[in-house]
Amino acid sequence: MIKALNLKTSQPRSRSNSQRIAQVAKSSKPGDSLSIQGWIRNVRKLKSHTFLDINDGSTSTKFQVVVPKTPENQHLAPGSVISAEGQIQVAPNGSYELHASHVETLADGHLQEGYPFAPKQKLPPEYVREHLHLRSRVDYIAAQMRIRHKAQKAIHDYMDELDFVQINTPLLTTNDCEGAGEVFRVQPDSEALLKTMAKPNVPAEQSYFDEKVFLSVSGQLHLEAMTYGLGNTYTFSPAFRAENSKSPLHLAEFYMFEAELSHLKEVDKLAAFIEQMLKSITTRLLESSSDDLNFCQRNANASSDLAWLNVPWKIASYDEALQILQDNADSLKTPISIQDGFSKDQELFLVSHFAAPVFVVDWPAQQKPFYMKVSRSNPNRVHALDLLMPAVGELCGGSLRESDPSVLSSHPQLPKNLSWYVDLRKYGGVPTGGFGMGFERYLQLVTGVKNIRDVIPFPRYPHSCKM
Repeated sequence: MIKALNLKTSQPRSRSNSQRIAQVAKSSKPGDSLSIQGWIRNVRKLKSHTFLDINDGSTSTKFQVVVPKTPENQHLAPGSVISAEGQIQVAPNGSYELHASHVETLADGHLQEGYPFAPKQKLPPEYVREHLHLRSRVDYIAAQMRIRHKAQKAIHDYMDELDFVQINTPLLTTNDCEGAGEVFRVQPDSEALLKTMAKPNVPAEQSYFDEKVFLSVSGQLHLEAMTYGLGNTYTFSPAFRAENSKSPLHLAEFYMFEAELSHLKEVDKLAAFIEQMLKSITTRLLESSSDDLNFCQRNANASSDLAWLNVPWKIASYDEALQILQDNADSLKTPISIQDGFSKDQELFLVSHFAAPVFVVDWPAQQKPFYMKVSRSNPNRVHALDLLMPAVGELCGGSLRESDPSVLSSHPQLPKNLSWYVDLRKYGGVPTGGFGMGFERYLQLVTGVKNIRDVIPFPRYPHSCKM
């Protein structure tokens, strides 16, 4: 029998009644005594008082601290880190403010020569990206990071409530899941180490693993292996794509949310799951982060209208979508290609045409990877879907997985080192289906931020891997 241990642990001592600024309006009332700590963002000096705008990273809302204009307070300047103690009062505009009786400087201001972010200036994102190590101090980046945290929590909470098991899929792998060849090679940088591990008939650069190894482009194949024993699973992991793209929708390193559903036989049911999931996590995000979302949308000059939360989403076959595009070719900016997928321009046209997010299903087999289930009534089609959303175009891609080992084994694009993947179907296999969603692209969708490099803490893209 396992018994719970009653252990007394020491708690870190903190300043009495100290609060994060985001919690002041929620848990305080006028007359309460408390202390806060934060950075001074702006200083206004009047005859008898000095007004400080303080930010501690917990909110995009300004918080005002009022201090007496005394000689000992004359040194207070933008960039300094302070602790202020006093009483909560109501400002003339109805907001709470702290009337400080004591102010302590914890660190001198960072607004000295060389500091790149001057106060009260609107800085272009391209300029801010040149200083990645400092940009968490820029309001809109801080807001993005808080939203990012809450969005991850919403996803984990939602999946946990549905009894999905989270799997940490490997970042080092011998397979290219998508088969597009957009992989980063991994090998030790030490030639001396490789020499000590050398084996006959193994190329020197492969000595560590005895074969080529890459950074993962997707955790899907490993997720499927876990699903065959655990049921519904998901992963939330970094993914890496070696594309020569500077598009505002692409990164070399990004995060993928991927889910695999067991006993799934219909692509429409996969679409229904994705729609319900996205509506649920976005509703939760609106509840937890409305101030930050509104702040980011205003900063990006984007619409705050998330109308897709309140309408049913559409499903259209690839053939139907292609016909719509061909009928409106004169309205498109890019040419239509039968061999390739749709361009972003064409994806957004389809969303506008249907006046709602749209799942495009039943794709040509030659456009999709080997693992997608071939239609038994039309071998030229696979049971795949792409979810097209406003502003960002494709957000999710998914499919039913090919469950017949003989069909999978005979696929001309099946990689040679994936015999284990076929074996999954031989030993008690079940029909499965799943999808992947680029997390940063989702954040662009809900915040309106135009460039994907501004919704991830440290963006990596061609010619840029700073820090």
